[in-house]
Amino acid sequence: MDFNDIVEHIFASRWISGTRMEDAIKSSKHFNALGIRTIINYLGEEITKQEMVDATVDTYVRLIRYIKNYGINADISVKPTQLGLSISEQEAMSNYSKLVKDARLSSVFVWLDMEGEPTVDSTIKMYLSEVQQGGVGICLQAYLKRTESDLQRIAKSGGVVRLVKGAYSSSKSKSFTTWEEVTRNYAKLMQLAYEQCTEFTIATHDTEMIRKSIELNKKYKRKVTYAMLKGIRNRLAASLAKDNKMSLYVPFGEQWISYSYRRLKEAGHLKLLLKSLFERQGV
Repeated sequence: MDFNDIVEHIFASRWISGTRMEDAIKSSKHFNALGIRTIINYLGEEITKQEMVDATVDTYVRLIRYIKNYGINADISVKPTQLGLSISEQEAMSNYSKLVKDARLSSVFVWLDMEGEPTVDSTIKMYLSEVQQGGVGICLQAYLKRTESDLQRIAKSGGVVRLVKGAYSSSKSKSFTTWEEVTRNYAKLMQLAYEQCTEFTIATHDTEMIRKSIELNKKYKRKVTYAMLKGIRNRLAASLAKDNKMSLYVPFGEQWISYSYRRLKEAGHLKLLLKSLFERQGV
């Protein structure tokens, strides 16, 4: 086994459920038994070929059926550029509408993931086109300076937000670039979510942010879910699930390299990722 095979095995076994849809379902069943919901994502992004977009949409349609037929406690999460945004906004909007319609019929919640800064306006436009009928949520990233106004806009629409720190990068004029800056803005946005939203997800591995959120909810009494990435702090997730709604983000597919590389670059993640390799198995 060469170095690349070793790295692939580590990521596939710890942080990614595997290459097949069945792997994500198996992983979800495991976490469901621990009282943890999953958010299943089919890996892939920045797709520019129509046939690949069509194949991705078909994969998500089959995933929705899997979740329904096997009674899995899971949402799905899709990226705009998986749905054709790199081809055209119209293509992405059409495919998003198709998936959401299919998911609603199967009572499966659909998250719209946020990608790099240039795609934010189109992503929010896609989300707002479906928000009134329910069953959909959107990811917002604390590293972007614009997110405060985006969060307020989504809150007014009655939307559901999953708040993350963010795994992309942008210019200093548009983003916070240090871990301290991003964390301060995350805390600010979390406070805003408690003030203006009734239902949202706090997606972070930062124990201090989780502690602050739990304290805030004693005052605001919101419908809050906590979310983390599979394989990073599974034991903490299982502990939180005893008294809180908890989800784990479970990716699957062959396009794991770009996802893994971006996570390794994310501020604060490298230490957690390395630590997770030595965490006791069994959760």
